[in-house]
Amino acid sequence: MKISYRWLQALVPELADPPERIAARLAMYGAPVEEIVRLGEELGDIVIGRVVAVDRHPNADRLSLCVVDAGAGEPIQVVCGAPNVRVGGFYPFAPVGARLPGGVEIRKAKIRGAESRGMLCSERELNLGRDHGGIMELPAEWPAGAPFAAALGLDDVQLVLEITANRPDLLSHIGVARELAGRRWQLPAFPGTTNGGDALTFAEGELSGTVGGVTVAIEDSAGCTRYLGAVIRGVTIRPSPPWLAARLRAVGLRPINNVVDATNYVLYELGQPLHAFDLRRLVGPAIRVRRAGAGEQIVTLDGVTRALDPGTLVISDAAGAVAVAGVMGGAESEITADTADIFLECAIFDPKTVRRGRRSLNLSTDSSYRFERGVDPEGCRRAVARAIDLILTVAGGTVDGEVLDVRPHRRMAPVVGVRPSRVATVLGAHFDAPQIEAILRDVGFDRVEAEEPDGDGRLWFRVPGHRWYDVSIEVDLIEEIARRHGYDAFAGRLGAFRPSSVPDDALARVEERLRGLLVGRGLFEARTVAFAPESDGEVELLNPLSSEERRLRAGLLRGLIRRLEYNFARGARNVRLFELGTAFAPGVDGGGLPREYPRLAVILTGARRPPTWSEAVEPFEIWDLKGLADEIARSVGFHIDERSGGNPGSLPASAGDGAVPPGLPGVDGSDAILDAGLSWVIRAADGSVVGRCGRLRDDRVDSPPWADPAFGLEIDLSLAVADPPAVEFRPLPLYPAIERDVALLVPESVSAAAVEDTIRAAGPPWLEALWPFDVFTGRGVAAGTRSIAWRLRFRAPDRTLKDAEVDDAMARVLHALKEAHGVELRG
Repeated sequence: MKISYRWLQALVPELADPPERIAARLAMYGAPVEEIVRLGEELGDIVIGRVVAVDRHPNADRLSLCVVDAGAGEPIQVVCGAPNVRVGGFYPFAPVGARLPGGVEIRKAKIRGAESRGMLCSERELNLGRDHGGIMELPAEWPAGAPFAAALGLDDVQLVLEITANRPDLLSHIGVARELAGRRWQLPAFPGTTNGGDALTFAEGELSGTVGGVTVAIEDSAGCTRYLGAVIRGVTIRPSPPWLAARLRAVGLRPINNVVDATNYVLYELGQPLHAFDLRRLVGPAIRVRRAGAGEQIVTLDGVTRALDPGTLVISDAAGAVAVAGVMGGAESEITADTADIFLECAIFDPKTVRRGRRSLNLSTDSSYRFERGVDPEGCRRAVARAIDLILTVAGGTVDGEVLDVRPHRRMAPVVGVRPSRVATVLGAHFDAPQIEAILRDVGFDRVEAEEPDGDGRLWFRVPGHRWYDVSIEVDLIEEIARRHGYDAFAGRLGAFRPSSVPDDALARVEERLRGLLVGRGLFEARTVAFAPESDGEVELLNPLSSEERRLRAGLLRGLIRRLEYNFARGARNVRLFELGTAFAPGVDGGGLPREYPRLAVILTGARRPPTWSEAVEPFEIWDLKGLADEIARSVGFHIDERSGGNPGSLPASAGDGAVPPGLPGVDGSDAILDAGLSWVIRAADGSVVGRCGRLRDDRVDSPPWADPAFGLEIDLSLAVADPPAVEFRPLPLYPAIERDVALLVPESVSAAAVEDTIRAAGPPWLEALWPFDVFTGRGVAAGTRSIAWRLRFRAPDRTLKDAEVDDAMARVLHALKEAHGVELRG
C-alpha cells in the first residue's frame, strides 16, 4: 500500500513527525514500512517548459524542431520526436546538464544536423508512468521555468506499507491516519468545494429502487449485500486540477480525467472502491446485480474481451454486463470526453465472490484487492458523499434527486467482550477498565452496556465497520490493547505463570530436539513453500497460485537444492541449511486426501569451519555428512545402514512391512539426486527405510565452477522416537584392559561392517571395544583382498584378565571369521 506523507498531514494536521518516525510507529503497530520513497529527489533538475514554436525538421520526417521557453530568457531549440507537441503547451523540460531518473545526463547534441539543447520528457523518462508514446503534457497554465516537482506536487514522500490480509482497514489513508492519531483526524475540504455532499438525502430499498430515472435491483443478495447509486447530470469531463493529479501521482496512479480521478481519490482516501458509468450508455437505464449467464462476454476497460464464468458476479444494464462486480468496469459504459451525465456506484460485494470472479478472469485491480479483504460496510454513505462533493467540485453538475441505498440484509455491528482479568493473564500486565476503554475507544471501539451482566467484570465493545473482518473474539481485543499500549512498553521480565498440563505433541518434541541439534552445529533453518513444479511432486493442486508450481512437493531436498542454487547465484559459497516440513504423496489407491509425511532435510557445501589465520580452510567432505547424519539418526532412534554405503540402485525395501516413504532422494534413474557410490540408507529400529544421505550428483545442482561438492540428506520422521532413551550410567573401570592388534586379509566382497558384526558375535562379553585403524593393499596382499588392521580391547568388570583368556577369545574370533567370510590372518 502506497501512502502519501502530505495526504496524511492533510487528514491529521497535527502530524509533525518526519516520515522516518512515522515508519517506526507504524512498524510497532504491525504495519511495517518497506520503503520510504522521496518522489521529487530525482526530478530536481526538471523545469516546466512552454513550447512557443513547432516546425518540421528539415532532414527528418518524424522529427520536429521545438522552441521552448524554459524561463531562462532566451528560448531554447529542442529536437523532438513526439507527435503530441503543440504550440502553447506546457511540458516537463530537462535542460543541458540535467539528470533524469536513472542517472542519464542531458547534453547538447546535433540530431540530423539540427542542434538540440535539452529534452522534452515523457512519463516513462521521468519514472512517473509507463506512457512513452508522447511527451507528458501538463494541464492548465504554468510559469515557464518553475520547478517541475514542486509545481505538480511531487515534492512528497511515499511510504510503502506491508499490509497483512487481516487488516484491510489499512488499505487507505484514513486507516493509516487512524492508526497514527486515533480519532483525531478529519476529512479536509476540497479546494473550491461546493460542499455538494453535505446536503444529500438517502432513499432506502430492500432489493430494488429508482434514482434519477435509473432502476436498480440486487438479484444476488449473497454476492452483493449493499448497493448505493447516485445520478449526477451536467458534468464536464476535463483533466483534473493540479492538486488532485498530484495526490494520485504521489500514490503511483496516473491521472485520467476529473470524474475517474475523483473515484480513485476516494478509493485511496477512504478505502471504498467506486465506479462511474456514462448514464447515456446504460440501456434501460437500469442496473442489475446478478450472476453472469452462460456464454456471456464483456469488453473491460483495458480493451480486452473476456468470457465470463457463470459464477462471476456482474453489474448489467437492460442489455448485458457493463462491469465485473468489484473488479473492473466495462468499456461500453466508460467515462469519455463527451460524457455529460453519470451514474455513480458504491457497493459492498462478498469477498469470496469477488475473489472467484477475479481468479476466473486472471485479473487483479485496486478494487478487487480491497473487496477480497473486506470493505467497511458502515462507510458507504460517507464515501458517496465525499465522491459527489469532489465530482461537483472538479467537474460541475448537479445531483438528480436522492441517493439510493439498497440493502437486502441489515447486519448488526458485532459486540465483543473482554475481561480485565483475562487481559492481565495474557499480557502479563494489569489494565483497569478505564485504561482498556480509553485504548479501545481511540481506535473506534465504543463501549456498550451489557443487557444482562454476567458477573465476571466483562467489558463490552461495539466493533466498528472497518474492523468487522478481523475482530470477533476476546483475544482480538486483547491484541488491540497490546498493539496500542506498545509491545516495547511491556516489562522485559517474565512474571509467574502456570505451565500447561497438556504435553507437547510427540512430533513437536522431535522437531525441537532436531532444531536444537542442527542449530548447535552451525546450520541455518530454511522455510520453503510446499508448492513445487510438476517434476517434483505427484499431488496436483486444484487451484495453484502459479502455473510453474502446480503440485505439492514429494520431498524437501529438491527445494533446498533450489535454495542452494539461489545462494550460489549471489556468490555465497558456504551454505549450511536444514528444513523441517511436510512432504506429500497421493492418497491410498490414488483417491481421497493426499498422505502427509513429516520430514527433515539437510544440505551442506563450502568450508567446514570459518577461516582463521592458523589453519587452511577445508571444505566439507562425505564423512562430515555421515557423522552429522549418524548424530541425527541416533537422536531420533534411527541408525545408518553401514552395508548400504556405495551400494548403487534404488532404496532397499523395508525390513518391516516393505513400505518405503515416497519422495525420498533416489540414486538411480531419472529420480537420481544422490551419488550411488557415496550414499547411505537410514533405517528405523524395525529395519524400515526412513531416509538416505550422500553426495549430491553434479548434474542435479546448477553449480558455478568455484563451488565445492554439495551433500544432502532427507529423513522421514513418522517413526521417530519422541523421547530418546535415558542415558545409562556405568562406573569407571576398576581393572586394566588388554588390547590386541590383528591384521586380517578380507575379500573385496566382504564389508568391514560385516567383519565387525562377526567379531562382536564371536567375542566374549568382556570385548569392550574394537575399531579398524589401517587398510592396506599392494605388495604382499593377494589380489581380490585387502588388509584391514583391527584393535580389540578386552576388559572384565570384576577381575584382571589373563593372557590365556584373551588368546582363547582371539582364536574363536579368527575361526568364526574364516567360517563366515573366508577371512584369514595376515602373516
